[in-house]
Amino acid sequence: MKILSVVGARPEFIQATIVSRAIRETHQEILVHTGQHYDISLSQSFFKELEIPSPDYNLEVGSNSHAQQTGKIMIRMEKVLQDEQPDIVIVRGDTNSTMASALAASKLQILIAHIEAGERSHNRSMPEEINRLVTDRLADLHFCTSQTAMQYLALEGIKDTVYWVGDVMLDAMFYYRPIAQRRSNILERMNLASKNFCLVTIHRAANTDEPERLKNIVDILNEVSEIIVFPVHPRTSKALAKIQSRFEKHVRLIGPVGYLDMLMLEEHARLIATDSGGVQREAYFLGIPCLTLRDETEWIETVEAGWNKVVGTDPEQALYAWKHFAPPEDHPPLFGEGIASQRIAHILDSMDISSGYTQKEETGVNRDHKLKLTPGGL
Repeated sequence: MKILSVVGARPEFIQATIVSRAIRETHQEILVHTGQHYDISLSQSFFKELEIPSPDYNLEVGSNSHAQQTGKIMIRMEKVLQDEQPDIVIVRGDTNSTMASALAASKLQILIAHIEAGERSHNRSMPEEINRLVTDRLADLHFCTSQTAMQYLALEGIKDTVYWVGDVMLDAMFYYRPIAQRRSNILERMNLASKNFCLVTIHRAANTDEPERLKNIVDILNEVSEIIVFPVHPRTSKALAKIQSRFEKHVRLIGPVGYLDMLMLEEHARLIATDSGGVQREAYFLGIPCLTLRDETEWIETVEAGWNKVVGTDPEQALYAWKHFAPPEDHPPLFGEGIASQRIAHILDSMDISSGYTQKEETGVNRDHKLKLTPGGL
């Protein structure tokens, strides 16, 4: 089978290397980098550090408005799809790259598989939520990280093409954590002691594009009475400059870090405060208390398990949680056992695309629903 895989943003790069290893054992893969994250610290460095196969195409769309970026990806992706004629396109997560590639493939009647299908914030003011909803409507295969995601899809009438596989990001954690422990020296470089600092990441438009929310976050960090390590996303850096932010000395602003260094910062932090969905999950994988600096989260399981608390950007609420939040001892395996990529590969192996895109005989893969595909999707 010829599979075209799309990557465009940091979490997608991390997923790509794990899934590629699994599917390239039996299938041909074409890797397309949309260029949505074009900064070297957010894309090229990940390919090198994680030994991701070099992309066969780089669409070089760069940064722009949502409509312009989506349009550029669709136009350039259409040509790649027409030239390569893949049997199936794999998209990931909730970025503009995800939705635009799904739209382009759907128009050409090419099958679409969505990794991280079914995640919902229930907040349509978030561009990511629109991307999720559209992509899941177009997808022919829905690979879910959690049972909650499956339930959301079922409520939307999407059932027969849904698989619970677990979280590919957990696969990546298991694979790269020992490597990070050997290679990364970021704690030594920054003179940090384990569990003696907090880690912060901010990049969502809801925080960076709203001056009052961003000022609140700055106030929160300045009021915390412990060391804070804050890798600053390029978008966040520009937004902080606009509000002329000033940080106290205990807040250590650094540039974006690679995945291995980030794993070590996460593993050794006492607490993580973030607006990133990926970082929320990584905090949960590692058993680190997490505060979500948003008004909602897609990863509600982590909140229900008591390891993540949504605090928004209200200084009083956030600072109280920073001092008093304590997760329970119980830490259930919400996102699988770290074999999501193998499950995805087995499901793809079991597909027969030679006669109407139907499912081959059952192959022993754990399924919650039997797949029945027809041309054109759902």
